[in-house]
Order: sequence, then C-alpha cells, then structure tokens
Amino acid sequence: MSADKQAGSFVHGGNVHAWARERGSKVSGVLDYSANINPLGLANSVREAITQSISQVVHYPDVEATLLKAAISSYYHVDVEHITAGNGAVELLYVLAHTVRPKRVLIPAPTFSEYERAARAAGAEIEYAYLSPDNGYNIDISALCSHLSGVDMVFIGNPNNPTGTMLTVSQLERLLLAASQAGIIVVVDESFMDFIIGDKEYTCRPLLKQYDNLVILHSLTKFYAIPGLRLGFALTQPHLSAKLHAAKDPWNVNLLAQAAGVAALADNDYQNKSRQVVNGEKDILYAGLKVLPGLKPFFPSVNYILVDISQSCHSASELRQAMAEEGILIRDCSNYPGLSPYYVRVAVKRNEQNKVLLERLEQMLG
Repeated sequence: MSADKQAGSFVHGGNVHAWARERGSKVSGVLDYSANINPLGLANSVREAITQSISQVVHYPDVEATLLKAAISSYYHVDVEHITAGNGAVELLYVLAHTVRPKRVLIPAPTFSEYERAARAAGAEIEYAYLSPDNGYNIDISALCSHLSGVDMVFIGNPNNPTGTMLTVSQLERLLLAASQAGIIVVVDESFMDFIIGDKEYTCRPLLKQYDNLVILHSLTKFYAIPGLRLGFALTQPHLSAKLHAAKDPWNVNLLAQAAGVAALADNDYQNKSRQVVNGEKDILYAGLKVLPGLKPFFPSVNYILVDISQSCHSASELRQAMAEEGILIRDCSNYPGLSPYYVRVAVKRNEQNKVLLERLEQMLG
C-alpha cells in the first residue's frame, strides 16, 4: 500500500480531435484503438431515436428522466428510486465525491484515473493498493480488506480498466461486508459490464438492497457507442440517490441522450450481436498480440487489452507516437499509477480493423 502519490497526469484515450488538429486532417482518417468503444458503432435504433427527437430540443429535457429511468429499471432489474441518471458515469463520480466528501479513499492501482481526480477535487487524500503483474494485476480481496482502516471510500473497477481483471460478486460481497462494518462506502464501477455474456456471476446489482454502503456506477456510452453524447447512471440507496439528485444539474441528461438511452436498452439484437462480436474478436486479437516480438498482452475480459511492451525496443510514448504517424491511435498507459512507461492498451475492434493494427505493430516491432 502507498499513501497519496500524485498521478503524473490525467490523460485519456480517444482524443481524435487533437490528432486531427496536429495533422490538419479529419477525424474520419484515424483508426482509434485508444478508446474502448463498441466496434459495431451506433445502433440504427439509436440513430433513429436521436433523429426523431431533434425537433424536441426546443424544450428542456425531462428533469426526472422518467422514460430513461423506466428503461434502466426494466433492463437491469432495479427499482427506479435507486437510479440517478448522469451525463456519463464520470459526471456522477464527481457528484458523488462532492456529496459524500470522503476524507481518504482507497484505490487499487492501476485503474481509471477519474476515481482519483474526482476524490481529489472533493478534497480527499488518496491511498493506493498497488496491484502486481505477477498475478495478472488481480485484486486480492483479503489484502484489500486488511487495509480499510482510516479510509472512507473504496473504488473498484469491475471489469477494471486498463487491466481487464474481474471480481466475482461473492468476492465483492466480502469487501462490502468488511467495509459496511467500518462505515466505508464501496463504489463499484460496472461501466464495461454490458460486454460480459451472462454477468450474473459478477454484477453487484442484486446486492443493492442488502448493503447500504454500495454504490454502482454504470456507463452506457461505451457499449452503445455514444461517447460524444454522454450517458450513464448510478445505483445507490434511495436516501443517497436523493442527495445526488439535489447536488447535480437538474437538466444534466439532455433530451437526445435520454431518447438514445431508451432506444438502446430496447435493442436486444444489437446487444446480443455486440457481445458475440467483441467476445470473439478479443480472443483473436489477444492471440495475434501474443505472437508479436516483445509484447506480453494480459488476457482480456471485455473490449480492451493491456500490453506489456518492455521487451520491445520501444517505450509506450515512442510506440504511441509511431503508430499515430500511421493513423492508428493506441493508449499510452505510462501515466497510470502502478504501471511503468512500457505499457499500452488497445481496444478490440472488428476483425478487418484488428488485422490492420496487428500488421502495423508487426512492422514497428520488426
């Protein structure tokens, strides 16, 4: 464990606009492997819902997001009073931190940088639980439980970004029980859970009514390929949900995003096809990365793969720059606490795109 080590910088993937500006090019000319977005792209049902709702933007969006919450409630089998809709899950992460005001938070690392950033913005100190590559960066629940003293909140990514590791619901319940006895809130980020085929073994949603200290964050932007629109939700106890509603912008989820969410959650064909494509392609891409010289990919659970490139002739920043010159963006993970300057992350895309990535990497690595 390590206390309060400041992350180098809060940088994210998916900045195709910066790439285009630097080259005087168009965004459409880039193959973006730095952002973990559903490779199937925008569903036709979502596109139609947005198009049909454009004329309604002359009105304010529904403050209660009634239809969207009803769709979330039906699809995820949670009661409406547990739901807070957000302009992406990250917005609700900040609203939560500023509402609860934890003094000290525990964060397994490496993980999504916005946990730290939101906590620091609310005045919290950070304690890292550094994970080890020796066991594939898996979280040891027993070790984590033994370091709960003195913290107010714990963040868990499940699946974790960028490592792709997962915890079962039984493992998480051990943490929830220990944290509950100490009055500690456990925030479980399930933003990539939709990519899992049969998530019953992993999701904490069934524990929501049982544990007052459980908060679940969920993004809809990644699975439904709408990161430019922004949409997510939080699941909490009704008393905390009421506080989150009072703390956020009342019109935080715009009218088009609400319509898109309702249509997306009703599109079973898109959901099933997405899971089939991603789960098949992630295994193929993983196998392709494994045979390239100097690369050590970590086995993926969802639509992204962490890769150790320390045995290659490149640092993460060098490889990222070289690939960017070829019109392919990959994620330099050197700014993640707990990772060296020799880690990158790549998204899982369609087969023909993944072949292009592998071919370019093979050329770079010799």
